[in-house]
Amino acid sequence: MKKLKLKTHKATAKRVYPTAGGKYMHLKSARTKYRRKKDPTRNRSLSQPSVMAKGDAHKMKRLLPYS
Repeated sequence: MKKLKLKTHKATAKRVYPTAGGKYMHLKSARTKYRRKKDPTRNRSLSQPSVMAKGDAHKMKRLLPYS
């Protein structure tokens, strides 16, 4: 019997990427709207990728099987 290939969830693959240590990085929300109102420190931190929470990273293993 043939073994089925797992499919990568393409929407997630465009937004999330794994690190060498096995963690997942993503960009924070609230980056585009009302940037003038926000503190410059906050704007700089929003533009940097951040480490995904453990609970969400656990789900990524199923959505991104070959990453």
